[in-house]
Amino acid sequence: MATRKTSSDDLLGPVTLAVGQEDLLLDRAVREVVAAARAADADTDVRDLTSDQLQPGSLAELTSPSLFAERKVLIVRNAQDLSADSVKDVKGYLDAPVEDITLVLLHAGGAKGKGLLDAARKAGAREVACPKTTKPAERLTFVRQEFRALGRSATPEACQALVDSIGSDLRELASAVTQLTADVDGTIDEAVVGRYYTGRAEASSFNVADRAVEGRAAEALEALRWSLSTGVAPVLITSALAQGVRAIGKLSSARGGGRPADLARELGMPPWKIDRVRQQMRGWTPDGVAQALRAVAEADAGVKGGGDDPEYALEKAVVAVARAARSRRLS
Repeated sequence: MATRKTSSDDLLGPVTLAVGQEDLLLDRAVREVVAAARAADADTDVRDLTSDQLQPGSLAELTSPSLFAERKVLIVRNAQDLSADSVKDVKGYLDAPVEDITLVLLHAGGAKGKGLLDAARKAGAREVACPKTTKPAERLTFVRQEFRALGRSATPEACQALVDSIGSDLRELASAVTQLTADVDGTIDEAVVGRYYTGRAEASSFNVADRAVEGRAAEALEALRWSLSTGVAPVLITSALAQGVRAIGKLSSARGGGRPADLARELGMPPWKIDRVRQQMRGWTPDGVAQALRAVAEADAGVKGGGDDPEYALEKAVVAVARAARSRRLS
């Protein structure tokens, strides 16, 4: 859930300030206030406005007393984009808020619109932090908090597996936690997550590996960047690269002319994979396989803490594997 930065827990206080760029947390901050208001008054009037909809002078009209004395929640999204005149109106309102009206300001944070941000804080607004999650550790913490908020227990391995499989989208992570808690009784472990979700990350990482061992460097790099942007763990990608290169090495050293079923038994691969690897190995040489395995090993060490930039280590490995895949044509 969104993290409160102030000590105030009054959801129906005059002003709530949600600061950050994580859409899920911003929406939750709004929903919490609206739910509290409607619990207090089922007829609460909710107005959800974008910054361009709050024109100069309109705030006074929106906060004017109602004939029916109903509770109101006014939501202003992207408050950092308000015009100077509208900011002036909001600042004036902060000095004298109206009873039974809760103003919710959604602000991206940062330098733009900082004057309004400072004014809301000075006025004692209840503040909710909604930062964008950019690090795997932050997403892991989010998943743990989601399970805890739903009153369920999940092992550390299960939480990590879920982050590795789903990626960086908090909405998808939250949805996955909700589904698991609804479908599974007892403690949620890694095996449960594997049954539901692990294949997604594997498919993404093996897509990178397939493009690389086929010598398609540009497509492999594109797939790599997409995988990383969706939160696929770098170790899954190095593992897929290693498996792809090893499969080519195994098949190239096997006895030629064998049927896929016979080779599958000999090499421990399913028959369908024998056919795929045969297509992928056309440009490979034994030296190319050795070079690619060294490159993948270096990348694996880099993503496990041996280097400063895991993404660069992966990109370097992908290019090296793709180049090795064309070693027969280049020789």
